Amino acid sequence: MNLCLPLAAWLLWAIPTLSLGAAPRVPQGPEDGTPELLPGPFKPSLDSFKQYQCPEWFRDAKFGIWSHWGPDSIPGFNNYARDMWRQGSNEYKWQLEHFGHPSKFGYKDVIESWKAEQFDPDALVAKYKAAGAKYIVALATHHDNFDCFDSAYHEWNSVQKGPHKDIVALWRAAALKAGLRFGVSSHADERGWNYMYGARLADTTGPLAGVPYQGANPAYATLYNAPQSAKDKPPEAWTHKWFQRHMDLVDKYHPDLLYFDGGIPHGQNGMDLIAHYLNTNAHDHHGVVEAVVNVKAGTFVHDSERGVAVTLLEKPWQDDTSLSGWFYMSHNPNNDPASLCKDAPTIIHTLADVVSKNGNLLLNFPQRGDGSLYPECQQVLDELALWMPINGEAIFNTRPWTTFGEGPTTFERKSWLNELKHPMTVQDIRFTRSKDGRTLYAIVCGIPRGPVRIKSLATTKIATITLLGSAAQIDWKQEADALVIAPGAQWPCQHAVAYRVTLTP
Repeated sequence: MNLCLPLAAWLLWAIPTLSLGAAPRVPQGPEDGTPELLPGPFKPSLDSFKQYQCPEWFRDAKFGIWSHWGPDSIPGFNNYARDMWRQGSNEYKWQLEHFGHPSKFGYKDVIESWKAEQFDPDALVAKYKAAGAKYIVALATHHDNFDCFDSAYHEWNSVQKGPHKDIVALWRAAALKAGLRFGVSSHADERGWNYMYGARLADTTGPLAGVPYQGANPAYATLYNAPQSAKDKPPEAWTHKWFQRHMDLVDKYHPDLLYFDGGIPHGQNGMDLIAHYLNTNAHDHHGVVEAVVNVKAGTFVHDSERGVAVTLLEKPWQDDTSLSGWFYMSHNPNNDPASLCKDAPTIIHTLADVVSKNGNLLLNFPQRGDGSLYPECQQVLDELALWMPINGEAIFNTRPWTTFGEGPTTFERKSWLNELKHPMTVQDIRFTRSKDGRTLYAIVCGIPRGPVRIKSLATTKIATITLLGSAAQIDWKQEADALVIAPGAQWPCQHAVAYRVTLTP
């Protein structure tokens, strides 16, 4: 249910500009130019945030695609900005071979190597929309302290450095043009301060032992910061700058979704930002809060990184995962399973499982440094584009049923990293229902070779059963322990099929 302001409060507060996406009239505040918080229903406190409710558009959307893309995509390692300074690591060895010693060629130079010369957001969004995506999320700033947008408060941004493009603005324009919702992700919690602590160190052995890495140069302090350890807490001056950067992000790009890679970051600075974001969003949408805030702990829409719920959850949530590593790993010396590409059946079965448990799936398609996709990404997109038009009715605009499903596949009870790494079985069934409750969908996670037995529907009152994508008559009967559906002569798609079950009033 959306949160609306009382009419009187709305009339007093929201008269200025009401057009969707218009910049709110934010009064200028302190001498450093930081905008003041926009007033509204949300105060910057945990008590005030308790009134937040997930908007209906997000509950209807079910599937989003994420561009987790930045300078780290150039070398092709997951955490290059952190690990390139670790003498003896695979990242360090690759650095020496391709770029040179980190005292002379550091992460700032990796940033300048990121040109995004083949980045075509309109073409990519068209592919993502065809694959079923209802919202697009762009990485705004990662742990590397680099802003992928036109940041007014931070010189290390994609307009002044590297590609010299406003990456977030380009993604936003393409998403809105395609009629999709748009979101941004921020990963600059404490790691934005201490992630590149290693840049301040030096080799301990070898011919350049003791020669400081590039991060020790004070000329680059605004990028590398000055952490005293890998777990050093950021000072107030840095978290205030974080607040300014993210206020700038919210006010310029008006995202429908704001993702944090953790809980609410940076204490009061984070709560101030979120209150401003929610109030700004309500201001832009005629008093209705349509904003989604993703956090991994606490209030708002819970996000589980590479994590699947083990049962049906009462509140809407999101599973975020990637087709492979977060930044496509062209190097995988340790054969890390999380870095290997998932295939289309695994993605489709993950989507069915997540949606059946009241969740959304946010899927990253890793891009090369030049902005293009790898062949594995294109293959999955092509298969999703075939599957979604046939079976999307069982996914989008649905709500969970009384039980999420049945079958042999189970998940370890963890808050994250328990994701599906291979397809489920044809005995795994996942349920969704129409919002009016009259139609039930049973998604079979595979292509049946014999009768489909669904134990959960043995005594359910059923009027009709049809197969999505097929006009053929479906033969079925209810036995004492299961609904039994006879197999069809032909299946309308690969990887999974969905039955539409009309319930008897």
